[in-house]
Amino acid sequence: MTTETTLVRDHPAAQREAGVVTFYRAIPECRPPQRADRSAMGTLPTRAFRYCEAVTTASAFGWYLFPPLDFTVQWDGTNVLWTYEGAESWFPLTAAQFPGFADYFDGIAPPEIRGFSPPFLAALPEPGVIQVWTGHIAVTRPGWSLLVRPPANLPRSQSYELYEGIVETDRWFGPLFTNLRLTRTEFPISFGRELPLVQVQPIDRSLYSEDVLGKFSFVEDLADFAPEDWDRYRATVVKPNVDPDRKPGTYAVATRKRRDGAHGPPAAPESGA
Repeated sequence: MTTETTLVRDHPAAQREAGVVTFYRAIPECRPPQRADRSAMGTLPTRAFRYCEAVTTASAFGWYLFPPLDFTVQWDGTNVLWTYEGAESWFPLTAAQFPGFADYFDGIAPPEIRGFSPPFLAALPEPGVIQVWTGHIAVTRPGWSLLVRPPANLPRSQSYELYEGIVETDRWFGPLFTNLRLTRTEFPISFGRELPLVQVQPIDRSLYSEDVLGKFSFVEDLADFAPEDWDRYRATVVKPNVDPDRKPGTYAVATRKRRDGAHGPPAAPESGA
C-alpha cells in the first residue's frame, strides 16, 4: 500500500490541494496521523488478509490517530483518577492539560487567544465517561465530514468503549477528540502511543442526509425476488461454488480491478474470511 502525506506550509490556499483532509498537529509530541492499514496493523488472519477484500478495504478506510502520550486512568464507579508516564502521583480528573502544553500554546498563540488551550483529558458528567483529545485539529474540503470511530477490525480493549461521532470538520476548526466510556473499576486502564486511539474516515455530508437515509426499498419475501435478482444471486453465489477450477480470492481480484478502472466479472466474497 502506498500513502502520500503532504506537508502544508502555505495555507489555507495550499491545503486545498493537499487532499480531502488536512491534519494540524497542535501538540508537538503527537505521532503524525497514519493511513489505516489493510492488515489492521498485522492483526488480521492471513487468509482474511489475502482473500477477504471486504475486510481489508474496511480496515484501510481512513487514518489512524494515536494518543499523544502514554497515560493511565482508574475509575472507582464515581470518580476518575489519572496519571501519565513520568508523573510522580495520581491526579483527580476534571479537566487536564497535556503536560507543558498550556505554556507552549500561550507562547505561540495571538494575545487574545492565550489561555484557551484545549484540555487533553476531561471527565464528563456521565459516570465513567471521559474525553480524550488526539492533539490534532482537522479540516476537510467543503461538504465533507469526518467519522471518528474505533479502529476498524483492530482487537479492542474490553476495559472501555469508544463512542462514534461525525464531526463537520469543514466548519469546525477545533480539537479533534473522542469520548469513551470506561467499563472496568477493578484495575487501572492504560492507553499507549503505540496503538491507534481512533480511526477517522472522510464522508460526504450528503451520505447521512435525510434525502439519502430517509428513503430505502424493501423486498419483504423470498417469493418476491424478481428473475433478475435470481440471476444476480446465481452469478454471485452459485456459479463460483460449482466451478471446479475456481481460485481463492476471485472477489478480491475483481474488486481491485474495478477500483483501478478495469471492470472484472462479478465474484463472491470468500466465505469465512
